Amino acid sequence: MFFHQHPYKPFIQKDTTKLIVGTLPPPRFSTGELLEKDVDFCYGSYYNSLWLFIDEIHNLGLRYNNSQEAIDERKAFLIKHKIGVCDIVESAEREKIDASDLGMQNIKLRNVIGYLKKYPNIETLLFTGGNSKNGPEYFFRRHLKEYQLKLSLVDNEVPRVHQFLLGDRLIKTVSLTSGSGAANISISRLPLYKQLKASNPSFNTFDFRIMQYREYL
Repeated sequence: MFFHQHPYKPFIQKDTTKLIVGTLPPPRFSTGELLEKDVDFCYGSYYNSLWLFIDEIHNLGLRYNNSQEAIDERKAFLIKHKIGVCDIVESAEREKIDASDLGMQNIKLRNVIGYLKKYPNIETLLFTGGNSKNGPEYFFRRHLKEYQLKLSLVDNEVPRVHQFLLGDRLIKTVSLTSGSGAANISISRLPLYKQLKASNPSFNTFDFRIMQYREYL
């Protein structure tokens, strides 16, 4: 059984207003066996695509390698835009060493509500996936139950938007379409994607995510 420990602490500043919430990076980030284009930082897997979306939206010209400069570029972007990262899974066990959310067992969650209380300027959580089993929204809903809290639906269109009250703070959650390749199938089934693809045959799932992520990142 492989013990999959999250390799990065939450990246949050005092003025952070948005928090990206995922699960765990691929196991190679915990074992230090990075690929040539990986960046040793949150969402650093070249195949995750989150930073590719951000790079495209903001025209950043980011590096994609194991250098400190690549890490610093990403930190600078997050700080400038008041965005933090706090994945909800602290650790898990796996029989198969891969990045599958469904493959996680004996999962230990981070206290995201505790971080929200510590950083009162956070007003939006951006989930890198929906409410499918072992996804970030799925775990967050479980986490909220510990505090007798629950999400209320605001908008049922993808990306789905919810909100919840934490004391006197109204916090919004947005469930973005996952950047993983596995999500391409679900995207291809969406009526909006089909409509856009029909009007422009060159439109693809990367373009669809750019359109979606642009509003929030």
